[in-house]
Amino acid sequence: MNKFVLPFLGLALSTGVFAQSDPVIMKINGKNVTRSEFEYNYNKNNTDGVLDKKDLEEYVDLFINYKLKVEAALDAHLDTLTSFKKEFRQYRDQQVRPLLVTSAAEEKEIRGYYDNMVKSLEGHDLYMPAHIFVHLGQKATNEQKLQAKARIDSIYNALQNGASFEELAQKHSDDKQTGMRGGVIGWIGPHQLLSEMEEVVYSLRDSGDVAAPILSTVGYHIIKLNGRKPIESYEELRPQIQRFLEKRGLRDQLAQQAIDSLVQSQGISAEEVMDKATERFAANDQDLKYLVQEYHDGLLLFEECTRSVWEPAAKDTVGIVKFFKKNKKKYSWDKPHFNGMIYYCRQMQDVNAVKALLKGVDEKDWTKTVRERFNKDSVMVRMEQKMFVKGEHAFADSLVFKTNTGKAKPKKDFPYSGAVGVVLKKKPAKWTDVSADVVADYQALKEKEYVAELRKRYTFEVYEDVLGTVNNH
Repeated sequence: MNKFVLPFLGLALSTGVFAQSDPVIMKINGKNVTRSEFEYNYNKNNTDGVLDKKDLEEYVDLFINYKLKVEAALDAHLDTLTSFKKEFRQYRDQQVRPLLVTSAAEEKEIRGYYDNMVKSLEGHDLYMPAHIFVHLGQKATNEQKLQAKARIDSIYNALQNGASFEELAQKHSDDKQTGMRGGVIGWIGPHQLLSEMEEVVYSLRDSGDVAAPILSTVGYHIIKLNGRKPIESYEELRPQIQRFLEKRGLRDQLAQQAIDSLVQSQGISAEEVMDKATERFAANDQDLKYLVQEYHDGLLLFEECTRSVWEPAAKDTVGIVKFFKKNKKKYSWDKPHFNGMIYYCRQMQDVNAVKALLKGVDEKDWTKTVRERFNKDSVMVRMEQKMFVKGEHAFADSLVFKTNTGKAKPKKDFPYSGAVGVVLKKKPAKWTDVSADVVADYQALKEKEYVAELRKRYTFEVYEDVLGTVNNH
């Protein structure tokens, strides 16, 4: 179950900043809940984009149930677990770390990157070369060298006679990556190409110029100049540099630098730095405060429900069986189902052999039994074991339901197929036939019972006069 697919997940404690105009709307286990806290959660879960909108009265009950589960988690001291603290800080820090980065620090990094780009050009313009490459290994024989030279000369002669550089690069260049782009390498500066190539590139003056073939340490190249320009101004390149650096984790790196600096200057741990930073930022940002509380309480609730409801219910086989028998009609279906295995064999005689092998074997052991008998040295049988629904699987339709739709095409290398199992026409025979649905429904029942018990264990009261002012004050 997703930890944050919950009815509401944004709870916050009231502070003196909002106390004057933020009356208490309810009290749960002796703890005040302010109107702003309730409004934040109610509005968050009742926007136009929320599919499951709740009216105010219904939401009050859901909110109380949520808070009661959190109280139970706190009473169980789940907030002291090392695993909880670690996970909570991980979620919280994802929100708070970026706030430690100042605009000045970010600007300094972006500007520094640009200045280094300019410096690396060593006074040169940016060039956009393209090349057609014929590879020549260092241990090439004389015959291979002659063949490579003849090949590059042939390509160059074609260029001299008016052939398209881009088309020849696509067809004949051994550099397949640039070849797909018509040989274009991209904008480059000094020391970004082999020295032999760079010398030729800087000798070309005008866009469209093509140099005669040259030999480098890796083979022959025909180089064309596709463009030349001075580097753009900082203002023009800044957005691109920023996006590039952000993809490389700029803000996270700057945040870590800020944390390390505070650790050193204040003599405290990184965790303490983040705790203080969270407190400071949340004091001035109510949304952040609620979001941090959301992570905190959401994780607590998930842990509490997992321990007290979901896991025990999923393991309660006796209870699940009783629940299934009582609610069996709920799980009836319109289309026939087949609970079994569809299998595919390399050899025709194995179709009947598999069926004979599995006679009397418990269905949970079918896959293992077939694998041990037929697939020890090589795969002779492939298997699909699940609940098949009529009309949804070509081979089940053909082999089991006898509805020949023509879609069951023999599989390559496994042309022979068979089926073993039982057809269930109107309803499941046992709870395991619909285990996912039954367990989910049983867990929901046990959670409902658990909430009823919490409502007896803890006190709560709602102040109707304040509730009436929600979103209307």
